[in-house]
Amino acid sequence: MASVKLIGARPSPFVNRVQIALNLKSINYEFFDEIFGSKSKFLLESNPVHKKIPVLIHDDKPICESLIIVQYIDEQWTSGPSILPSDPYDRSTAQFWASYIDEKCFSSLGDLRLAKGEAEKLAAANRLFEMLVLLEEVFAKCSEGGKGFFGGDKIGYLDIALGGFLGWLKAVERLVGVMLLDGKKTPELVGWAERFCADDAVKGVIPETEELLEFAEKSLPKA
Repeated sequence: MASVKLIGARPSPFVNRVQIALNLKSINYEFFDEIFGSKSKFLLESNPVHKKIPVLIHDDKPICESLIIVQYIDEQWTSGPSILPSDPYDRSTAQFWASYIDEKCFSSLGDLRLAKGEAEKLAAANRLFEMLVLLEEVFAKCSEGGKGFFGGDKIGYLDIALGGFLGWLKAVERLVGVMLLDGKKTPELVGWAERFCADDAVKGVIPETEELLEFAEKSLPKA
């Protein structure tokens, strides 16, 4: 059996993506937990360029960057359910929106967490609202015919890209008192999030809100 290792940390949405992809493919792996604020020798040797998590080690070969790792998992283990769409156009569309999520979501969550005053908080929240409303429209197109996920009837690439951030979306809602996934403004995404988190491949992967709030209190800069 191939040796699979994952260097990561539970609070990381990017690590969570890889864990979900591995679970979808029913791949057993060894998890190497990085401590926030320090970088292990194993990590530095495995990702000497960016020096960050996640890193997947497969047969002693490192693969870096979460979305690249998810694609590698899908292409390497073909016996499990497909993660990326097989149609070239659908695949490129999913990759486009996944890149959009990476560009907008992480930075906006950070800006909202560190916002000073109501004006900064409102500006950061509006950027997240705009992203989520746009993704609500994308989901409506992807799920035509009553499908439950961006990837169709089952979790796919774009589901993983956005789903990794669900824990932090909920945590930041609590931290700053702003509702981000709104049943009135984004009802489709609210339903999607419930289905996503209830999937067996996701259960136990995304940390609970209280765990992330504790991590934020101990590890992140104060606003």
